[in-house]
Amino acid sequence: MSSEEQLSLFDQSTFPDSTPTDSQSELIPTNAKIPIPPGTYDSMVPLAQHCNACHRCDLGATRTHAVVGRGNPQAPIMIIGEGPGQNEDETGLPFVGKAGQLLEKILESVKLDSEQDVYICNVVKCRPPSNRVPTPDEIAACKPYLLEQIRLVDPKIILLTGATAVKGVTGDKRGITKIRGTWMEWEGRLCMPILHPAYLLRNPSREQGSPKWLMWQDIQVVRAKLDELHS
Repeated sequence: MSSEEQLSLFDQSTFPDSTPTDSQSELIPTNAKIPIPPGTYDSMVPLAQHCNACHRCDLGATRTHAVVGRGNPQAPIMIIGEGPGQNEDETGLPFVGKAGQLLEKILESVKLDSEQDVYICNVVKCRPPSNRVPTPDEIAACKPYLLEQIRLVDPKIILLTGATAVKGVTGDKRGITKIRGTWMEWEGRLCMPILHPAYLLRNPSREQGSPKWLMWQDIQVVRAKLDELHS
């Protein structure tokens, strides 16, 4: 590692309000080629602080806020989306626009509480310009934060919303319409790809076989599986 790369690190003094563990007091790399080791964070608080100061990829230069997550950090269900949009970038919270409002209704339809039963986050924490799909390099730069979030939440079920989330987490490149509603095992965790709420907004039909109808089938399966795991 060059001396320039050694200097391209977060200084913990940037975050005076955090109370890091010994592992967190290590300098956190801004260079995406330098890994963030598993176990770096003991809570979402220092992770969020580092995300808001992160420049592991170019998205850090254009964000208003890093969008880390919302919901219960010990939730049994984790929902992972693609990346923040304009509303999310402005508020610093994921899934707060129209797609997020629809997601809330989908959860409510099977009596899942977004504040208690789920933790919601994205594959990338900063908004890609013009809401474009994040690049593989951007996803790779941000993935260590996501892996730490998964470790901290330790969910029983992970819902992957859309093809980008599926590929970004598991590496599976199949189309979302082919694999939605099917259980997958990834790193010993139970995952289900589901359609992204934004896709449902573009396809409003409720007819049998429509995206909204398929989502209703899938979310009922998720609810049943959660009840089964709790029993």
